[in-house]
Amino acid sequence: MVSLAQDDEKPTFPLETIYAKRKKNTTRKILRNFKFSLSTGYGNTYMSHKLDNFGIFQRPGFAPRLFANGIVPDTTYTNWINRVRKDTLSTSPDSFFVTGDTTKLGFKGKGINIPLNLTVHYEFLKRFRIGGGISYEAMSLRDFNSITYTDKIKSFRPSSPSGFMRKYYGMAGASFYRLDNILFTGDLQIGSFKPGKNFDNSMIKKGIYFNLGITAEREFSENLRVFVRPSFDFKKYTMSIPNSGNNSIVHKMNAAYVQFGLTYSIPELPRCFHSECKIQMNHAHGNKEYRSRVHPFFKKQNPGYGENHPTLIKYKGKNKRKLNPY
Repeated sequence: MVSLAQDDEKPTFPLETIYAKRKKNTTRKILRNFKFSLSTGYGNTYMSHKLDNFGIFQRPGFAPRLFANGIVPDTTYTNWINRVRKDTLSTSPDSFFVTGDTTKLGFKGKGINIPLNLTVHYEFLKRFRIGGGISYEAMSLRDFNSITYTDKIKSFRPSSPSGFMRKYYGMAGASFYRLDNILFTGDLQIGSFKPGKNFDNSMIKKGIYFNLGITAEREFSENLRVFVRPSFDFKKYTMSIPNSGNNSIVHKMNAAYVQFGLTYSIPELPRCFHSECKIQMNHAHGNKEYRSRVHPFFKKQNPGYGENHPTLIKYKGKNKRKLNPY
């Protein structure tokens, strides 16, 4: 008698002939956490400085001039904001003089900024991010007004008021709140800045700058986000004044921004190579896994079954007004 019993623990045929072992792409899995952002927006620069070691010479009909305290004002200066220049404007009987050692002197002004910003950062633990970026800003200075003696000291605008500013920076941030599909992240940027050619950078000593902001991101898909980022810059530079007894002027150059842009990441899976493939979910061909080629990159999808058409046609357009769409 022959027994027909068999070992249930062993398959009757090798499963690898039907189910191929899928290869994992470790490189793409790491790259998907790198996010590339491009943004622009609008900013206002708030500039100010004090003139404790200088005086102001104001002749009617002319822009104010600067001179060093304790030095006979035969030599005065203009454009001490961006390109300091010596000047020898003669005095007149109705000229006005005041020195910074007897009263508080200084000017305040504004500028308009249009930034173009490129950032790359790495996200980890679903909350934290670290990276860096570069920014180019079109910047235009406006009028500067005296903080005292406004009835005697005229406002002025620096020569060559428009130019570009370049920034390099590192950044770090942490997400702290989610409202539906909008994620809020606080971040800090620290880096260097360099004003454009309308500034005499050989006479300027710059430091690092800090930028604090909050980013609100909305996910359109697993690879695409849009965001808006209000932020505030803290920065300053020191302008040397030649032949003034080693005196210099510290200019504060803080700025407020609102920027908006796009963030994109490299998908973990390559796009399906088969031109006729209409599968919406993530799937395999042979031993390799692919993402759907019919997923719009700008539309959120469930990789398990796809969501290209979450609302049926019978519920769209004029049909949505029907009580019975059937």
